[in-house]
Amino acid sequence: MSVDVEDWFQVGAFEKTIARAQWDGLERRVERNCDAILGLFADTGIKATFFTLGWVAQRHPAMMRRIAQQGHEIASHGWDHARVFTLGREAFALDIARTRGVLEDATGCAVTGYRAPSFSIDARTPWAHEVLAEHGYAYSSSVAPIAHDHYGWREAPRFAFRPVSGAGLVEVPVTTAELAGRRMAAGGGGFFRLLPYGVSRWAIRQVNHREGRPAAFYFHPWEIDSAQPRRKDAPLRSRLRHYTNLSVMAGKLRRLLGDFAWGRMDEVVAREAARLG
Repeated sequence: MSVDVEDWFQVGAFEKTIARAQWDGLERRVERNCDAILGLFADTGIKATFFTLGWVAQRHPAMMRRIAQQGHEIASHGWDHARVFTLGREAFALDIARTRGVLEDATGCAVTGYRAPSFSIDARTPWAHEVLAEHGYAYSSSVAPIAHDHYGWREAPRFAFRPVSGAGLVEVPVTTAELAGRRMAAGGGGFFRLLPYGVSRWAIRQVNHREGRPAAFYFHPWEIDSAQPRRKDAPLRSRLRHYTNLSVMAGKLRRLLGDFAWGRMDEVVAREAARLG
């Protein structure tokens, strides 16, 4: 179970509508939403991984400490949600180093996991896993092995693999399911929020029981916040993706947390690394 910690204005859907230079002037809602998530996890006895933007951690260090003190894993989501293929090797190395420093300073916890914004490690960025391995990361969860208009690496393995020969780094792709020979997203986000709950339950059961593998699930703090600001200047498609079903997300999450056994990404990675040898 994982949370991609970014605020409502930092999402890929608004990247052409809201400039980074505007972020500090906008209402920040990430802390109140993360506190609600911590309450949900406490109620259900779940420990999770919080993949957090460095930009957010720098402005909310007390929130980061609360997350860590409650037994959740702190991992990196990059500095300001820049997609990996827009950075280049050197800029990416600086990005992950800067983010790790802020996360570790805020929490006192070692950061060993990384998730690329918008799952942007793909066929265009074969060097990204190499950089992560060079910087001592134990794992990444940055690949979506599907075809999608915003992201995707359809040829990548569906389950955990070692992307760098001779290195210990493990990549854990976001979960997909297969139906009638077609691969579909099944690891959370918009897929979970927009479609009936039964679709996600079926997909995770397929992965757990038929294929015998863990599911890698994610969601965002803004997805439980139906009172967030509404941007009418964003494209219609982006608005539909972002705002639909926000009011039902918390209830669906509570149901999901009760229907399956969940844990931190680093715990899952340890088991997957043993499987890979």
